[in-house]
Amino acid sequence: MSAATDLAIEVNGLTKRFGDKVVVDNFSMQVPRGKIYGFLGPNGSGKTTTIRMICGLLTPDAGRGTVLGYDIARDSERIKREVGYMTQRFSLYEDLSIEENLDFVARMYGVKERKRRVDEALEGLGLQARRKQLSGTLSGGWKQRLALAACLIHDPRLLLLDEPTAGVDPSARRDFWDHIHDLAHQGITVLVSTHYMDEAERCHAIAYIAYGKLLAHGTLREVIDAAHLSTWEIEGDNVIAIAASLRQMPGVEMVAPFGNTLHVSGTDAGKLAASVKSVRREGVAVRQVDPTLEDVFIHMMREMGASAHPDARRAA
Repeated sequence: MSAATDLAIEVNGLTKRFGDKVVVDNFSMQVPRGKIYGFLGPNGSGKTTTIRMICGLLTPDAGRGTVLGYDIARDSERIKREVGYMTQRFSLYEDLSIEENLDFVARMYGVKERKRRVDEALEGLGLQARRKQLSGTLSGGWKQRLALAACLIHDPRLLLLDEPTAGVDPSARRDFWDHIHDLAHQGITVLVSTHYMDEAERCHAIAYIAYGKLLAHGTLREVIDAAHLSTWEIEGDNVIAIAASLRQMPGVEMVAPFGNTLHVSGTDAGKLAASVKSVRREGVAVRQVDPTLEDVFIHMMREMGASAHPDARRAA
């Protein structure tokens, strides 16, 4: 199999404007087949617009790409037939039952042996006992299961999931991700946008976008290592007072309190270590730790803000 056919998504230079605003700016991404690819970024970063261009719902102003081997400009209808797209908001009919919604989606896609496929979808996501329940009466977690079942009813080869777990409780989120990993094991490619760092860590690879621009991509380890960020943890009493003094010290770029603990990060490892060790005293423990993905992304956002506004670094 060639390198090109190993990719479910390959886009280069995608650009989308709405009026004078550039929402996606020269964006490129490669997603291997059968992998879970996390798509991260703050609100308004261009994630949803990018997903809509990938699945043929929006036409890019510039750039090119293929999805499942189909050209995104010429073959949008064919792409839609082989992609399952789960939007941010629940988009099925709330006055129809679970079973009726799935049957309706199956009809739209012209699914053969429709009744059997609906039964399989209900069984596969544990919806069988609720099949007659009106969709509008479901909790967030059950609506999420129904939306995923609807995405899968036509046997897509690629899932595009736009913040699928927003507003869902931790137990439902974990169940959802178990399903996603089962699907990837079956060979389905998944591109999932999320705000949750623990979800990003469950992906095979990630891309981070901000202000329409790609800031980082790769495996979790590759993204963290590429930031060249040094991080220390300080634990003890009165860490808020320590945080205030640390922010003025050499090498300290970020200080984040977590209860009785501080996360302190910077790119100048030597200066940072000296500053952190200077606050060590009785009752205050200091140790170097691995930077988290959250540390890295906040660092990248600061760097991007500082390049546009030189005073931003001082204010952070």
